[in-house]
Amino acid sequence: MKGDGKINLPKTLRTYCPRCRTHTIHTVSIYRKGRDRALAAGARRHEWEKHGYGGQKYPELKRTAKTTKKVVLKLTCKQCGYILHKKGVRLRKATIKT
Repeated sequence: MKGDGKINLPKTLRTYCPRCRTHTIHTVSIYRKGRDRALAAGARRHEWEKHGYGGQKYPELKRTAKTTKKVVLKLTCKQCGYILHKKGVRLRKATIKT
């Protein structure tokens, strides 16, 4: 077996900042998706296409194939405040060291 799928992330990380154009210390957090806007054009269109007979515009997903999600790291530069998203790997659980 490869691993248990758990990882402890450091609070800070020294990596390249494109705005400062040098390696600086970044704070690490896990990216979380915000709430969808109910009045966005795509949401309005989807609601309209669900009206009447026919139901969903694409098949409803009954069961998911994947058991894990990819964790995206949100790195914030301590000098300039630039936020950088780093593409993550598949993990069962990611925690930030305290």
